[in-house]
Amino acid sequence: MKSQSQIVSRTLVRLHSSWAVAACGVTLLMCVSGCGSTPAAWFRPNMVEATKQRLTPDQERQVSTVMLAMFGTPDAPVAPPETGLDEAKLQLAAGPVHSDIVGRKNGLYREHCAHCHGVTGDGLGPTAAFLNPYPRDYRPGVFKFKSTERSDKPTHEDLVRILHNGIPGTSMPSFALLSPPKVEALVEYVKYLSIRGETEIALMRAFFELDDEAQGKLPETREFLVDEVLTPVTEKWKSAADALIAVPEMASDLDLAASIAKGKELFYGDKANCVKCHGPTALGDGQANDYDDWNKAIVEVSKEVKSGLERAGETSTSGMDSEALAEHRGQLAWLDKFGRVLDGGDALRPRTIQPRNLRHGIYRGGRRPLDLYYRIHAGINGAPMPAAKGTVPPEEIWHIVNYVKSLPYELDGELGADRPMVAKDRF
Repeated sequence: MKSQSQIVSRTLVRLHSSWAVAACGVTLLMCVSGCGSTPAAWFRPNMVEATKQRLTPDQERQVSTVMLAMFGTPDAPVAPPETGLDEAKLQLAAGPVHSDIVGRKNGLYREHCAHCHGVTGDGLGPTAAFLNPYPRDYRPGVFKFKSTERSDKPTHEDLVRILHNGIPGTSMPSFALLSPPKVEALVEYVKYLSIRGETEIALMRAFFELDDEAQGKLPETREFLVDEVLTPVTEKWKSAADALIAVPEMASDLDLAASIAKGKELFYGDKANCVKCHGPTALGDGQANDYDDWNKAIVEVSKEVKSGLERAGETSTSGMDSEALAEHRGQLAWLDKFGRVLDGGDALRPRTIQPRNLRHGIYRGGRRPLDLYYRIHAGINGAPMPAAKGTVPPEEIWHIVNYVKSLPYELDGELGADRPMVAKDRF
């Protein structure tokens, strides 16, 4: 622990003094609390990304050290001023579940969220493997259900809405019974985990841009850590409110039957081509062998590992010079390391993503016509659901919305009327 503290101290000297002192205090707190009978909570490193980037153990340690200095621990989070996060809200959400001196409940995230999303926000809580779909991994900063354009961050109101309503058709419940201050604290903590996760990924990917003089180490200056790595992440969150989808008004004199017919035409036509995934009966039985971005990351690295194993199997170590043999052994060590990623609890086995059965009338992003418009217009970030933007005029998207909303009430829909009862069915 002494050597780690020394490394952290050297890192903090190079960071802005306004949050360097706080981070140093976090480090000392971690050292003290670690002496108790219950080990202190810790943020799990993103080993999938580290494996994908083929980081060395020393590089992994440097990233972990910098992350500790910049963001603290689960029990004592640090929010650099550049994040714009409210540390008072973070303190309410972070840490073990307990009540403060005035009886206010603290540790909200660990009480309500960590069992699914994990302490790190990596979607690896103790119940995660039993859920379908898996809980969200916040670290890539990708969110599905929002009012902004596809690649943009959700607004603060979007996250509040998800917590208030839950996500129908998943294990994500509604937290409508929590007081507004508690919901606000949880939203702030989700942002914190996401900003932290994106920063970690950016640091791991930055090793590829090092020159020979860097000797495989990242700069630990404020200019690099804050200006080049952290600020681009936080700016996306701050600009989310400016990326709202422009939704045209639905015509007040709209003929609903005609609109549904037009929506059906678009649904099955080449412009929207919804039928490709949702199937000719809209039961979600079209495209069924694709993955969302979270699972796809595991699949892609798995393919690379398999290819590497095949290459290693075809390569004989006999006759290799010392340099080639060292490279061969390094490759095998990397492949073995990835095996630990899956089997050691750093990732869940990938699952394909099932297109929505539109005849159930269950819409994960919300059942308001406006929610459906958002999904159709921008697609679903992180999922194969494409955007109709650019192929379907904005005002015509309302026709698809009306058709989708009619599907549960059709003959084969979940909410639809049964076939007219004829005489033979009465007996």
